[in-house]
Amino acid sequence: MRRFPRRQSIKTPATRSGVRGRDNAAMKLLIFAGSTRLNSYNRRLARFAAARASEAGAEVTLLELGELDIPLYNADLEAGGTPQDVLRLKAILTEHPAWIICSPEYNASYTALLKNTIDWASSPVMGDALWSDGLKPFSGKVVGLLSASPGALGGLRSLEHLCPLLRNLQCWVAPRQYALGKAGAAFDDHDELVDTAQRQGVQAVLDQVLWAGHRLSPP
Repeated sequence: MRRFPRRQSIKTPATRSGVRGRDNAAMKLLIFAGSTRLNSYNRRLARFAAARASEAGAEVTLLELGELDIPLYNADLEAGGTPQDVLRLKAILTEHPAWIICSPEYNASYTALLKNTIDWASSPVMGDALWSDGLKPFSGKVVGLLSASPGALGGLRSLEHLCPLLRNLQCWVAPRQYALGKAGAAFDDHDELVDTAQRQGVQAVLDQVLWAGHRLSPP
């Protein structure tokens, strides 16, 4: 898990449109990809989004799901005790009012990794005063969706399946989304998007999430 230092030298549309709330506090933004593949396009997209959000003044945490030891969900396993990294995941999700999820597309849907992560995070811990409510890590979160794929649609179908899942968990899913097509040629060696229109597509999602995050998060 990487925390990006907040930078204020670059004035972006997100900075002008309300990254900071009335108390001038930076929005805490969590970004993660539904992939652990070494050269994952969605992990590269997550790194790009994290850098842009940090430049806009957000307090960014880039979470690598591969760093968490989370098994395949099994209710019998859970009955013996919720894994510690699941509790850690619940805490990370809860402390960030706004998220960006970069979703790969497998068989026209989101990945098993992403579904497993959500299933564990939303499963209540019986008898636990903090985590007995499975919706606690999700309810009221402002979530922006990005995807990247070598194909022309850019993983768009994965986002169509992910939206209702997140809404069912009482997340506020940003209407603006962005699917990065032809991702194999989209990045330079520093994980920067080379095309202006692609950069603007990601920035538009960030702007909306940061704007909505300050307006919908509890005071």
